[in-house]
Amino acid sequence: MTTHLHRDTLFRCISLALFATAAPGLAQAQSTPPAPPGDGPFAVETLDAVVVTGVRGSVARAVELKRDAATVQDSISALELGKFPDDNVADSLSHITGVAISRTAGGEGQKVSVRGLGPEYTLTTFNGRILATDGAGRDFAFDVLPADVISGADVVKGAQAALTEGAIGGLVNLRSASAFDQRGQHGVVRIEGDRNRMSEEDGHKLSAVYSNTFADDTFGLVLGVVRGDRRDRTDIAGNDGGWTRNPDPRDENWSGNAWGGNIDPNGNGELDPDEYGLIAPGQFRVGSILEDKKRTAYSAKFEWRPSDRVRVVVDGLKTRLDSPQVSYQQSYYPLFAPGRWSDIVVQDGIVTGFTMDNPDPELRLNPELLNQTEHRVVDTDLYGVNAHWEATDALTLTADGYRSTSKRYSGGQDTYVVLRMNQPNVARIELGPDAVPNVSAAFPDGRDLRQGLADGQFGASDFDTHYMELRGDDIRDEITGGTLGGDLHVGRGALDTLRFGISLTDRSKSRDLVNNTLNGAADYYASDNAINVGDLGGDVLSDPLALPNFMSGVGSDFPRSFLAFDVPGYLARLRAYDGNLRPDGTAYDFSMAAPRWNPLESYRVSEKTRAVYLQADLSGERWSGDVGVRVVKTRTQAEAWDAKIVSITEYGPFNYTAQYAEPTPIRADAEYTFVLPSANFIWRFDDDLQLRLGAAKTMARPPVNQLAPTNTTASVSWGDFTQVYGGNVDLEPYSARQADASLEWYFTESSIANLAVFYKRIENQITTSWEPGQDIGVPGYLFNVMRPINGDYAKVRGLEAGLQHFWQNGFGVRAQYTRNWSRSWVGDEERPLEGIAPATYSLALMYEKGPWSLGATADHTDGFVSAINVIGTGYNEQADSLTWLTAHASYKVNDLLTVSLEGRNLLDEAQTYSINGHPLLTQGYYRYGRSINLGLSLHF
Repeated sequence: MTTHLHRDTLFRCISLALFATAAPGLAQAQSTPPAPPGDGPFAVETLDAVVVTGVRGSVARAVELKRDAATVQDSISALELGKFPDDNVADSLSHITGVAISRTAGGEGQKVSVRGLGPEYTLTTFNGRILATDGAGRDFAFDVLPADVISGADVVKGAQAALTEGAIGGLVNLRSASAFDQRGQHGVVRIEGDRNRMSEEDGHKLSAVYSNTFADDTFGLVLGVVRGDRRDRTDIAGNDGGWTRNPDPRDENWSGNAWGGNIDPNGNGELDPDEYGLIAPGQFRVGSILEDKKRTAYSAKFEWRPSDRVRVVVDGLKTRLDSPQVSYQQSYYPLFAPGRWSDIVVQDGIVTGFTMDNPDPELRLNPELLNQTEHRVVDTDLYGVNAHWEATDALTLTADGYRSTSKRYSGGQDTYVVLRMNQPNVARIELGPDAVPNVSAAFPDGRDLRQGLADGQFGASDFDTHYMELRGDDIRDEITGGTLGGDLHVGRGALDTLRFGISLTDRSKSRDLVNNTLNGAADYYASDNAINVGDLGGDVLSDPLALPNFMSGVGSDFPRSFLAFDVPGYLARLRAYDGNLRPDGTAYDFSMAAPRWNPLESYRVSEKTRAVYLQADLSGERWSGDVGVRVVKTRTQAEAWDAKIVSITEYGPFNYTAQYAEPTPIRADAEYTFVLPSANFIWRFDDDLQLRLGAAKTMARPPVNQLAPTNTTASVSWGDFTQVYGGNVDLEPYSARQADASLEWYFTESSIANLAVFYKRIENQITTSWEPGQDIGVPGYLFNVMRPINGDYAKVRGLEAGLQHFWQNGFGVRAQYTRNWSRSWVGDEERPLEGIAPATYSLALMYEKGPWSLGATADHTDGFVSAINVIGTGYNEQADSLTWLTAHASYKVNDLLTVSLEGRNLLDEAQTYSINGHPLLTQGYYRYGRSINLGLSLHF
């Protein structure tokens, strides 16, 4: 995502889910009685003697968890009560070997990938319970969850029969604190303030955690609250619809996407051989996203331990993310059409420059003001009860039940609103190595686009109403889960314990899209029906918007100031304009542009999962292991709607409206069963050196939204005849046969050097098909069709290396490197496997002694293919490499007060996207700026 960096940049920078089974599964990570080392991957979490404090304590805890896990696992733990290593859980996970993250607005980590496999291959649980999500799929958005409610996180890369299925890349289990981790009364109140150096915006956060055990350690209680308000800005640039590329007879899968006719530099009206596959700018935009992110979270855990044999835990988590965004952008549509371009410059098959001087209003450049808003308010809840009973000395029984929900209601509240300049001009567009082309435009009255915008020379009368999309979706995700499990101690020969259990999970997810594109209402005020903004009255446009440090990392020449407008105010002026006559003599009626339920992109999906497992834990003098099988049956029911296009009306170039028949429901049922065997083996050469082997069959279900055959032809509005399917009823779950080998050397306390190799053969991986020139039943038009499909298979091979050590003088180092090689096949075609970073690595230097704690960490992700064949075979979208540098310093004034200072993105890196890494073919640019955080912690 950023411009490619050399590998030595990294070094220069530094100066599951088990529910609650008697088996030591993820649900037991909630709270379990003391268990001997090796009794499962998470049982060691319950050792009462361990008190995690500071970076050194956190590192020691992570090493201990890895060493005693039954399968390949890496962990990270809290520095102290209610204090996770980073402000964001995803950022902390990025320090773990084999983990990479993607970022959302403001640079905050949002989605997690494990061993290069994307978020859709990762399952996230909280205390062993599946978390509901507000997104379209299953992958969890970590920005809804404040890090303050987390005491630890485990990334499980292997597999066991007792672990919840659904992860091929890895299982991420988040853990909350137990009052029995540190008995007695403890509490922390933290106050933090942050400032972003690029946006010059400030934020703050208040968090508090209280923990106590009482009644002779019979009861335990943990209460937490978090309230944060962070203002951030993200400077953005990129394509708004993609590049234009001519047909290429040599590529049977590409018929071209030039809307105004094939790009024709010599003007002869024919596609000449030197014009085959010629690429030129289609649309591009530049601007900034302003976000006011408010997060509130409440957590509670009550534990009752009336005896050594009985434990009951009731816990809950409630969070709200209120994250409204407004984006002010300039948008340019210099699409090719005959007579529109002159002085064309071509370089290596790319049009790098052209002039637009045609006086026709439809053929000149009409710069646009684009305002986007997003109403994202997410409520996420998780409540559960867990019971643990040692019925006899040999038999332990457990039960767990929970309900998780996630809700987001933004139907019709998001906007994509465009005002279009109506003044004649002569413009020049030139591509360069930066994320934004050079843009200049001169007007007959002497005004210049760049300087005129900066000096306030343009006003409302220079713009007309244009595109006005009102949209948003209502998403509700509900998960109800339960498990009954048992642990039977056998103790005969090599067989230690038999673990068995049954789990049930019911999930229902619905999406209702509310927008105004299906009925063409987004174009109600466009073309012949456009209104001069000056005639609307009121102050629709603001003064020139000049953001501090705007796009300062981009060297090209384009307007750095632009006009902004307030969407609610603009919509109010349009309502007030009702009754004025349209060119056809009818009256304007704002209700005709109002959003409506869009059945074509709405769905209902329900999923019922039933699983049983049997696992045998084995051990010998110098070895331990397990072998087991999990049988999973899944039933799904998906409902969506379809409506055929009856006709298409053309109002002008790049302005069409489709008329649809009445929608009809589509319902699809599916049922499948997987038998998932697994085996793990650990050989201990001595107390410090061990070899870990694992083999398993795993599976993952398709993203929820891809189970419903939703579709959209919204691109018809601007003349791109493409039908995009969001789902496919014929999608099959994907499965993998995988193997792991890990050599681990624990050479001193809290220190480890490890080397691991892994292999996965994935069947039915999900990819995208592009089917050009299809007849979908619309007279006079052929459509390109995009849909998710199952590929044949994919292979992923990789290695991991890690080093972690603290010296007695207080210095420490943590380093990790992951490399994978992946390939996939669809038919006879070999393709890159999307979303897989070929390498991730990080280096951290730490110092902790006395009251001081210092550290710096650089995490690097290599570039990877994010989408294939975006403008023809072999033209892949690529997320360019990114290095993220963080640093911290804290000083413990006394036992009550600690002061901390943290810095994020200290290299001021930007995420960038391109086509095949070509510097002229940029796809996206996201710059977040450096952030500084100052915090005070009060302990009692």
